[in-house]
Amino acid sequence: MNPGARLLILGKQGAGKGTQAVRLSRHYVVPHISTGDTFRQAVRSGSEFGQKAKQYLDVGELVPDELVIGMVRERLTRSDTSHRGFVLDGFPRTVPQAEALEDMLAPNGLHLAVDIEIDTGMVLARLASRRVCVDCGANYSVIDNPPRVPGLCDVCGGEVVQRDDDTEGAIRRRLELYDRETAPLIAWYAERQLLTRIDGLGTPDEVTERIVLEVDRRILRSAGG
Repeated sequence: MNPGARLLILGKQGAGKGTQAVRLSRHYVVPHISTGDTFRQAVRSGSEFGQKAKQYLDVGELVPDELVIGMVRERLTRSDTSHRGFVLDGFPRTVPQAEALEDMLAPNGLHLAVDIEIDTGMVLARLASRRVCVDCGANYSVIDNPPRVPGLCDVCGGEVVQRDDDTEGAIRRRLELYDRETAPLIAWYAERQLLTRIDGLGTPDEVTERIVLEVDRRILRSAGG
């Protein structure tokens, strides 16, 4: 049995990081921790973190770092992450969040931060075809991954729609914001020799194979192999 892994998945919207995070969580038999899913679950449960986050989400404001960090910290204390690891998707987004994560994981730390790279033209094509479940957030593509029943989510049966902000202008603005915000984070992990850049072109299987190869090399190296 493989030894598990502690991974962070980075990449601009449309790079396929959500798909790869799910695949890697299955391959390494570790939980996929998506901050978007964590927020939705916390809000639905009415937990203290969820109630606080809802106050910001309801008015369209960014949830403060300290609240995001608190929610992730609580999630990483659960038993399913303590032995085999996890795949983080959507956190950290800033250097202060990365520093907080480093403190949370001490003394073990991450095995690897995986940056899935893809050019803007491909992102625009992918996001124009994207459809999203309004209830659970599952992603689909009208080109190569439609829901089995048109308009209905395979996972929860919710309505599958195109996001209002999946227009070319809105996508370009999001990509520019991502590049600005994430560049310092990419540099931070690169300085610590924890970053690998993976070509995001190709089939999901091909991209997964590239990532697994790099992750396994890092785990072997960290184990002294």
